[in-house]
Amino acid sequence: MAFFSKLKDKLFKSSSKLDEGLDAIVEEGGEIDEAPRDNNPPLTAVAPDIETQPIPEPEPEPEPEPKAEELKASGGLLSRLLGRASSTGEIRRELDDAMLEQLEDLLIASDMGVDTSLRVTANIAEGRMGRRLSSREIKELLASEIARVMEPVAKPLPLYSKKPQVVLVVGVNGSGKTTTIGKLASQFKAAGKNVVIAAGDTFRAAAVEQLQVWGDRAGVPVLTAPQGSDPASLAFDAMTKAEADGADLLMIDTAGRLQNRADLMEELSKIVRVIRKKDPSAPHNTLLVLDATTGQNALKQVETFQNLADVSGLVMTKLDGTAKGGVLVSLADKFGLPIHAIGVGEQIDDLAPFDPEEFAAALTGLQQ
Repeated sequence: MAFFSKLKDKLFKSSSKLDEGLDAIVEEGGEIDEAPRDNNPPLTAVAPDIETQPIPEPEPEPEPEPKAEELKASGGLLSRLLGRASSTGEIRRELDDAMLEQLEDLLIASDMGVDTSLRVTANIAEGRMGRRLSSREIKELLASEIARVMEPVAKPLPLYSKKPQVVLVVGVNGSGKTTTIGKLASQFKAAGKNVVIAAGDTFRAAAVEQLQVWGDRAGVPVLTAPQGSDPASLAFDAMTKAEADGADLLMIDTAGRLQNRADLMEELSKIVRVIRKKDPSAPHNTLLVLDATTGQNALKQVETFQNLADVSGLVMTKLDGTAKGGVLVSLADKFGLPIHAIGVGEQIDDLAPFDPEEFAAALTGLQQ
C-alpha cells in the first residue's frame, strides 16, 4: 500500500533506532558467513597434444579487495555497509543470553515497555537459542512478534445503524484531537456519510476556528457555541440538531485536559452524563487520541480516560516525530483496546486505518 511507504519514510526515528540497533547487536558479536567457494582446482595443466606449446603469461592479478574485517575495524556506518557489500556472505550472531539482554534493552529504549519487551524477546528465543541469526532474520522475527501482538486490536471504527451515532473524542492538550476529528469527518463524508461536528472545546477560539477550516474543506457543518459556554450543554444541543437533520455521525470535540487535573476530568464526566440523558446508549464511540511523543506516559492517559469516559478505541498521532513508536505495541499488549487509526503527518491522507503488519515492518526497518 502507498501508506506503507509513507509510514516507513515518516516513522524514521523509531525505525532507524530499531533498525540500526539490531544491526549493531548482530555485528558486535557476529561473524561473516562466507559463501561456498568453487572447489574445482585451477587449470594449471595442459592437454598432452599441446604440451609443447608455450604457456601464455598470466594476466596480472587485480588488487585484492579490502577484507570485511578490515572495513569493520575502520569504524563508522559507511564502513560497515561497505564491508557487507564487499563480503560474499552476511554477518550472523549466535542467539545467546547476552544477545537476548541486548535485544530487551533496545526494545525498552524504544518505549515498548519492560513487560512487553521481555515477552517479545522470550518468544523470539523459544526454540532458537544457539542458532546463528542474521540482522535480517532478527528483524523478521521481531516484526512477526509485533504483528502478532497487534493483530487483535487492529479494528476500524465501528459504524452502527443508530442515528446519530455519537463519537466523543478526548485526549490531553496538544494530542491532535481537533485535526483527527477533521480528517475522520472528511473521510466519512467522502464515504457517503452525513457528518456533523460539534466544537466542544469552548475555551479555545483557535480550536473552533481549526475545526471550521476542516469543516469547510470537507463540506461538513460545525456546530459552535459562544466562547466560555458549558461544553456539556453544547453537546446536548448538538445531539438534538444532528437528530433533527438526520445525521449519520455526530463527532464531538472536547477541550484538551491533563489526566492529573481533577476539575477538568470531572467536566468530561459531566459531558458524558448529559449526553446519556439524551440517549442512554451514547456516546457510541469514545476515541482517545494519543500523542506518540509522550512515550510511556500514554499508558497512564489510557488508564485515566478509560475510568472516566469508558474509552472504546484509540488513535495514535505524531508517529512521524518520535523515536517512541514502540509505545503502541505496549498499549496493545496491556489494554487490548482497538486501534482505529494512526497519523504520520498533517495532510488528509496522513491518517489511515491501522495495519499491524505494515506498522511492524515499518517499525523494524523491514522493506515490504
